Amino acid sequence: MYGTLKKIFAFAGSKKGLLKKSLLFSFLSGLFSAMQFAALFVVIGALVSDNRDGKFICISLGIMAVSLIGRIITTYFSTMEQTETGYCMVAEKRIHIGDRLRYIPMGYFNKNSIGNITAIVTTTLGDVENSAARVLVSVLGGFFNSVALVIVLLVFDWRIGLVAAAGVLIYLAAAELALRKSAALSGVRQHTQESLVESVLEYIQGMGIVKAFGLERDSTQSIGSAIKASCRDNLKLTKASVPYDAIKQAVVRVFSVLLLLASVWFWLDGSLPLAYGLILVIASFMVFNDLENAGNMASLLQMLAASMDTANSIDDTPVMDEKGADITPKSSEIVFDKVDFSYADRKILDQVSFTIPEKTTTAIVGPSGAGKTTMCNLIARFWDVNAGKITIGGTDVRDFKLDSLMKNISMVFQSVYLFADTIENNIKFGCPDATHEQVVEAAKKACCHNFISALPDGYDTVIGEGGGTLSGGEKQRISIARAMLKDAPIVILDEATASIDPENEAVIQQAISRLTKGKTLIVIAHRLGTVAGADNIAVVEGGRIAAQGKQEELLASCPLYRQMWQSYLGVRDGEEE
Repeated sequence: MYGTLKKIFAFAGSKKGLLKKSLLFSFLSGLFSAMQFAALFVVIGALVSDNRDGKFICISLGIMAVSLIGRIITTYFSTMEQTETGYCMVAEKRIHIGDRLRYIPMGYFNKNSIGNITAIVTTTLGDVENSAARVLVSVLGGFFNSVALVIVLLVFDWRIGLVAAAGVLIYLAAAELALRKSAALSGVRQHTQESLVESVLEYIQGMGIVKAFGLERDSTQSIGSAIKASCRDNLKLTKASVPYDAIKQAVVRVFSVLLLLASVWFWLDGSLPLAYGLILVIASFMVFNDLENAGNMASLLQMLAASMDTANSIDDTPVMDEKGADITPKSSEIVFDKVDFSYADRKILDQVSFTIPEKTTTAIVGPSGAGKTTMCNLIARFWDVNAGKITIGGTDVRDFKLDSLMKNISMVFQSVYLFADTIENNIKFGCPDATHEQVVEAAKKACCHNFISALPDGYDTVIGEGGGTLSGGEKQRISIARAMLKDAPIVILDEATASIDPENEAVIQQAISRLTKGKTLIVIAHRLGTVAGADNIAVVEGGRIAAQGKQEELLASCPLYRQMWQSYLGVRDGEEE
């Protein structure tokens, strides 16, 4: 139990102080609660002695009033501190996770699904948010209150106090055994809950495919299996704790009876005054109440510990720029020097060496799977090379802080993702501090100002998640506007026009020309006609640079490029027909 409690305090981070204050108020509440025995003792003493003086009633009522008011005040502050602790510490953790994910290699997202990560940020941390502080205070507060009552009993009669202390210790031992038993099952339950969230998210995201192929039944069965697994593991956890709950209940009942019998026995043998005996008889029914409540809440501690371990697992993944520095490169020249890279066991790049001169246009072409996109992702350091190095302005990209590196790079992807926000804020991702006027200027250069202005709310139009309310060409132009606003010296276009219709392609090409003026440009393209005028064309085959040069040179010397060009001309002629 100690390890779990320590884990909660560590998880609280900067909110440890709030948690400690909550515990303090909970302890004070326990002391105020114990005052009721003093009030009862005054009343019972007066009754036993047949003392009819009204002052005893006044004293008792005064003590009870102090006890009641004290408990109300301390409970209020304890509850407020618990609530603030829960929300604030989880808010900090969510922000921390969001920030850390920016610096984690992209390979992490290949091994961990979106559903898994979503479950951590929502369900897992939601459990911690709603329960951690409350459970901790209930468990420790219940223990503190029980200890306080045991101390009170020791003051009244040390023999009775020892019986109560023995009951508390045996109860805590049973609770510890229950926690250890549930430890392994809590981790399994946590994994099952994540799988459930993942299945539901996958079902929703793939709803179009489900409907198109009539897979409603199969998909529903998949979710049903996840729900059944969640139900099964929750039942296992409950069943594992039931025997120990029974033991704890038995301990409470047995020692309550023992306290009752001991109080009566000591009164009968004359070693305990009647007033003491009566107050101890009453105490026998109350001394374990708080401890019992704490024990019931303790069963949640292990589940919370498992949730915290899952949330902390992201911290175990090494980030990419721990030793990086804020560097301004001397130029925007990019050099690949004997670069090797693999996805898992599949080699993608093999001893790739070539140079992209500053303020030139370099096209990277080749068959699907040749490694074109990988090369661009390595420049932006979405992954790290396995061997060799990539430099910008003579500096290894691994020496940059990621934020410092990405200040120099703008990327326009084939698949554009837009956030469920206003169009203006989506463009501002390129430069969060930009003014409205700067946003409009970037939009004009990207040839998207006119269609934005035609929308009901203009730049304040809120678009759906992923930009689902916009066409492919419109999303692409907003992406280009975003890159223009960033105004980085290096621009990477990853098949930015591959899925664009011919009508929009001309407009987008015009926008791209404005974006790339005076920049170091890297273009990945299927349509070779869009890169025919490039300063240098690198042909990638089998993870190597098969050839490079201008259009005319490659047509004369590179059979692969000549074949690709003839194929392109055939497709284009077919489109024209």
